[in-house]
Amino acid sequence: MPLAHTPPHPFRLDGRLALVSGSARGLGLNMAQALAQAGAQVLVNGRHEESVNAAVQGIQALGGQAHPAVFDISNADAVARAMDQLHQRHGALHILVNNVGQRDRRPLDDFALADVRRLLEVNLVAPLELARRAAHLMPTGQGSAAGGRIINITSIAGPISRAGDVIYTTAKGGLDALTRALAAELGPRGITVNAVAPGYFATEANQAMVDDATVAGWLGQRTSLGRWGRPDEIAGAVVFLASGAASYITGQTLAVDGGYLAHF
Repeated sequence: MPLAHTPPHPFRLDGRLALVSGSARGLGLNMAQALAQAGAQVLVNGRHEESVNAAVQGIQALGGQAHPAVFDISNADAVARAMDQLHQRHGALHILVNNVGQRDRRPLDDFALADVRRLLEVNLVAPLELARRAAHLMPTGQGSAAGGRIINITSIAGPISRAGDVIYTTAKGGLDALTRALAAELGPRGITVNAVAPGYFATEANQAMVDDATVAGWLGQRTSLGRWGRPDEIAGAVVFLASGAASYITGQTLAVDGGYLAHF
């Protein structure tokens, strides 16, 4: 008696192409690795060819499909050229993860307006432009396997704030709003737009804080899980939102923060 047909796993991404900005290291690299493990071809993005190629080789060594995409997302001309090349080489783009972000912790009065504009350009304007261009390359249509997926990486610094981090918080709050606006704009085309808001993750960029026992003690009291997040723990949320399992979810921000926002 023949075996019954087994439907594909709802989180599989076989046959889909994903671009992850800022994915040569840190959380972006973990997202790219997870998407590749789920079956997607992944375009690894960064400004430096050496680090991008190293990340691509690492994903390939794990059995994933990855290609380099070396360009600066804050350079509109470079973005336009990169998206044209993507279209020529691959045809369609199915998944965009807007991960690039810069942080500059300083008191409000220490910022020149040029600094403010620079951070807003990288953290908010650039993701908007990349999403706008990516949407033109995405398939349209309603259903679990149809349509594109845009996932913005925001922060728990979007809905909450603290002194000394005003520009980053402003930009991430704007990215939350952009997620909702793009969901409304692109929904009729079957493109979903969601966000993931990381909490405190033990990445290379946070190494000094990770090594500080005082911070670890504070997180032990401030988060429900009582610890730093591991970089690989961001990956599941991104794969889920990129998959057919999330086909009726759009305009939402999923906090991956160990309970930080829910805990007091």
